[in-house]
Amino acid sequence: MLNILSSIMDAFGAAIVVPVIIFFIALIMKVKPKKALNAGIGLTGFNMIIGAYTPIVTPAINRMVETTGVNLRILDTGWQATSVVAYSTQVGMIFLALGLVLQAVLFIIKFTDIFMPSDLWNNYSFMLWGSMLYISTGNLWLSIGLMVLSNLYCLTFTEIVAKRWSIYYGYPRCTMSAPHHICSVPLALLMDFLLTKLGANKVRWNPETLQDKLGFLGEPTSLGFVLGLCLGMAGNFMRLDSLTGWGEIMIIGISTSAIMAIFPKIAGIFASAFTAITDASKGTAKSSGGKDRVWYLAINDAAGYGETATLLTGMLLIPIVLLLAIFLPGNQTLPMVDLIAIPYMIELIICISNGNIFKSLISGTIWCVGGLYIITAVAPIFTQVAVDVGVNLPEGALMICSFAVMTNHIMGILFLIFMTQNPLWIGLTVVVYIILYLFVRIKKESIHAYLESMAKMEEEAGILAEKGAAV
Repeated sequence: MLNILSSIMDAFGAAIVVPVIIFFIALIMKVKPKKALNAGIGLTGFNMIIGAYTPIVTPAINRMVETTGVNLRILDTGWQATSVVAYSTQVGMIFLALGLVLQAVLFIIKFTDIFMPSDLWNNYSFMLWGSMLYISTGNLWLSIGLMVLSNLYCLTFTEIVAKRWSIYYGYPRCTMSAPHHICSVPLALLMDFLLTKLGANKVRWNPETLQDKLGFLGEPTSLGFVLGLCLGMAGNFMRLDSLTGWGEIMIIGISTSAIMAIFPKIAGIFASAFTAITDASKGTAKSSGGKDRVWYLAINDAAGYGETATLLTGMLLIPIVLLLAIFLPGNQTLPMVDLIAIPYMIELIICISNGNIFKSLISGTIWCVGGLYIITAVAPIFTQVAVDVGVNLPEGALMICSFAVMTNHIMGILFLIFMTQNPLWIGLTVVVYIILYLFVRIKKESIHAYLESMAKMEEEAGILAEKGAAV
């Protein structure tokens, strides 16, 4: 049974699974399901343009790494290798089936308003940490307990940010629940609060302001071109005397500009798949209290990758994170393949800051730095799991990791606590979850209102700043 489920996921992937799930949801909601196909088209479009963009930028990033001459022990081999490891362990496959049932049941009984099975593929993040714990302890039930508790934490974090993500990225009643990114929510909330108190919201680094101040040069396509040129030059610093180097620089510039132009159009196709379901849910999904049940469909994190502020901030973070990895004391992790995945990693930070690139750079840097140390602590165990399932280590690498997936403060801490096998510490993580869950369920509307008020405050600060500059 587990092999069949794994084979289905490998054969069809998210581009087929998501529209099929939407199709059945549409039937349940008694609406015409014809737009479900748009979800598959949109998601495939996202993956195609990101898939085409990645090999264009990656060589420049690799040269940037090589130019530094750094020799750290843990090499980032990318999220793809991590997913292969997760889907290759028995305990991981057990949770693939268990997680599907758990997430569906929790939604049906209204324990959560997030329909997470629609993003089933990203369960590999839970499967990874559970597999690592099982290899380390040999305790199957403890490993399953870690995966279940991690899933519950992620659902609660998703409840917190669902409305904000939906509004900012423009997908009606949809949210991103990818476990490896959603755990940035506590840090994003704290940093946004502190940075706003310090007046960082008055620093107007967002696409709209840049476009107003810079005119043509401030348009997303122009900003993408300039940023692409800068990234290309950083990766070809030693080849500026050759046509080949300048050719790659220009290609990266044009490609980044193209992402900025094409992505919003595909996003519109993808979003149209959810409009009918959203409208129908207002009248048919009733809670026991007689109010409309507002629920959110979990969608793939690719849906936010190319949003202007997200991609610009992610590209700016690439050289920052690389330099910090080289000079931070105690770090042994060399981010490499997953540097191009940083826009995925900061989506929650971006939407909570309402697209403020200045604030997001600060918060994103802290999130990534914390990830470097988490990975340094757990990479020996992940490497052992990878070798056990037949992954070949790259030449010269002592250990491997995925910077995008394993940069996860919450799940990394839970893993280290479960590693102790201490009932008191493990029990404490359960108690903390119960308190968090009850608080969010009771105060969810207030939390959503707070996040929207902070977003509005961000906009108002920009208007005042612009008026002050004009005077």
